[in-house]
Amino acid sequence: MVMPCTAEPAMSHPTELTFKTLQFYSTASYPCSYLDDHEARSLVAAPTHLIDAPTYSRLVEQGFRRSGLFTYRPHCDTCQACLPIRIDVNHFQPTRTQAKLWRRHGKLQATNAPLEFNAEHFALYRRYVSTRHPGAGMDDDSQAQYSQFLLTSRVDSTLIEFRTPEGVLQMVSIIDVLATGLSAVYTFFDPDAPGSLGTYGVLWQIDRCRAMELPWLYLGYWIKESRKMAYKSQYQPYQILQDGVWK
Repeated sequence: MVMPCTAEPAMSHPTELTFKTLQFYSTASYPCSYLDDHEARSLVAAPTHLIDAPTYSRLVEQGFRRSGLFTYRPHCDTCQACLPIRIDVNHFQPTRTQAKLWRRHGKLQATNAPLEFNAEHFALYRRYVSTRHPGAGMDDDSQAQYSQFLLTSRVDSTLIEFRTPEGVLQMVSIIDVLATGLSAVYTFFDPDAPGSLGTYGVLWQIDRCRAMELPWLYLGYWIKESRKMAYKSQYQPYQILQDGVWK
């Protein structure tokens, strides 16, 4: 159940109509997925049909993110651990390890694919979550949950599949195109493939930002205390959003 949140400060929106019409609701508490023994809450923007691509771009700049049709940001009562993070792609310099991984997977062929259900993609997703996130609830995803989570969008979203020269599917990335950058929605890959495909996926998105002349790659939330989130701070320089200001 969600309840109206009237204490949230006003934010900038693309149009006055959007500013007056959007409402923000706080969810009930639920177990945190990243920090043990923590309760989490989210602030959800509504109604969803008003959140088009320009509106969503501005919301992401204010720390929001989406899951399917739901646009949200952390709104926990006693915890501020979740920090929105974005990579400064114009000043990014890969580490030696990142440069090596970029060369190692350089033969992968990236292709835009329709944002629709694909049985081959879904099979790879199930393998990935059952190996990388066992017991987290994601490994029980049905086809309907998968489609709702990753394939439902009212903004400018694209699905990229990565295949070997022989045509073997290795990785899938869902990315949102924003006014000021790209937002990494979710990436899943062959958990048995050698080398860090996840790292390559982020490097590829940085490269795509540069090709599109977009200054930022938004990686969602970074939590210093969470090992699952540690990789996001390895792409430098980066900015985090604190007290409404990117620093």
